[in-house]
Amino acid sequence: MYKLKLTQIGDAVGIVLPPKALGMLKRRNGETIYVSEIEEGLLMLSAYDPALQDQIDAGREFIQDYGDTLTALLK
Repeated sequence: MYKLKLTQIGDAVGIVLPPKALGMLKRRNGETIYVSEIEEGLLMLSAYDPALQDQIDAGREFIQDYGDTLTALLK
């Protein structure tokens, strides 16, 4: 667990992540991270866009459902 201090950045407020936390997210300065509320008062930081994950899951389901058809079309 990390204790982070809120910092004024222009008109916004930000947090500074220590290098180890950035490493855990596999992110560097200037890259994007996503914040999701997973329950009231509890936030999750992620390196991956949840909307993109939904699309990937839908694609995998499509391939699973229509794998035989896709294989036939490759011939």
